[in-house]
Amino acid sequence: MKLPRDLSGEALAKALSKLGYVVDRQTGSHIRLTTQENGEHHITIPNHSPIKIGTLSAIMRDVEDHFNLTRDECLTRLFL
Repeated sequence: MKLPRDLSGEALAKALSKLGYVVDRQTGSHIRLTTQENGEHHITIPNHSPIKIGTLSAIMRDVEDHFNLTRDECLTRLFL
């Protein structure tokens, strides 16, 4: 499965809630998300529309590493 090309920061935050992430705070155009599942983990995502593909790829890689998922497993959980 390919990364979505037209994903906004708010849509990504909503999708990441499926993995237990909750909005911790928002400062300016960045949203800080935190999860307690699999140990505490924080990520910061830009609230842009759309998120640049390289930025989205780096965020996904960070989430995949935290949950020990492959790219396809992670995308399936978030977007299907």
